Amino acid sequence: MIKSVLQILRPYQWVKNFFVFMPLFFGHQLMNVPLLINTIAAFFAFSFVASSIYCFNDIIDVEDDRRHVEKCHRPIASGKISVAMGYALMFVMLALSIALSFALPNDVVSTTLPLPYIIIIYWLMEMAYCIRLKRIAIIDLCILSMGFLLRIAAGGAATGILLSHWLIMMTFLLTLFLGFAKRRDDVLKFQKTKIPPRHNTKRYNLTFVNDATTVTGSVMLVCYIMYTVSPETIANFDNRHIYLTTIFVLLGVLRYMQLAVVDEKSGDPTKVLLRDPFTQVIVLCWAVAFLFIIYIL
Repeated sequence: MIKSVLQILRPYQWVKNFFVFMPLFFGHQLMNVPLLINTIAAFFAFSFVASSIYCFNDIIDVEDDRRHVEKCHRPIASGKISVAMGYALMFVMLALSIALSFALPNDVVSTTLPLPYIIIIYWLMEMAYCIRLKRIAIIDLCILSMGFLLRIAAGGAATGILLSHWLIMMTFLLTLFLGFAKRRDDVLKFQKTKIPPRHNTKRYNLTFVNDATTVTGSVMLVCYIMYTVSPETIANFDNRHIYLTTIFVLLGVLRYMQLAVVDEKSGDPTKVLLRDPFTQVIVLCWAVAFLFIIYIL
């Protein structure tokens, strides 16, 4: 039973919620212990509400999952967990998330909406996504990207750090890039099995997703370069060498495109990060280089 509960809560997907740390990281406050503690609390609050949505998604998609080659093994689809238990887990995780968001210190002046509001907005948006919006091509990816923007907004709310317009743009473009690469994997599966993995897969094809992946990846890379050389960034970090980290961002984009186009393994960005050593090394090198430049150099 515990294994099935963990399977439906998908804790391995919590790695996505590290976007909550981005305001702290890019705000040059990573060594601020009180703000770091607040961000960790916000991370778990967002992780709990994300697990709540995973429960609801499995309930809504139970019939489709039972017909799917891989998703038929999910706890509700396979009968290991009942629909009633799925709803119970959904509301428990939502309650834990909201309770934790209210437990944060009140002395932090939020630069966005208060964290509990962000949690509720995210939950309602994802509920709408599960019920209807994920069936609409392009809109589905925009909703997913908005979810990541709410993650960095949660980090801003927990720390009082003002969100940079560069951070917002890069997050939206990065998640769109990953989303289109993921849809490419769906199109390939559809071509092989003639069974669409999603209701909107027929509204995508290889030409479109290839072009969209290239465009979003390229614009995101340009946006990052502009961020590293902008006077605002140089003044904020008091350092002119941040542009050097672009090397690792470029390598990361190229590696993910290689996985998508050559290896055809872009179905789950989270699993790519957790299983691909090359990607892990690139991300680690980028983080270490960025920290070295702003804290030591």
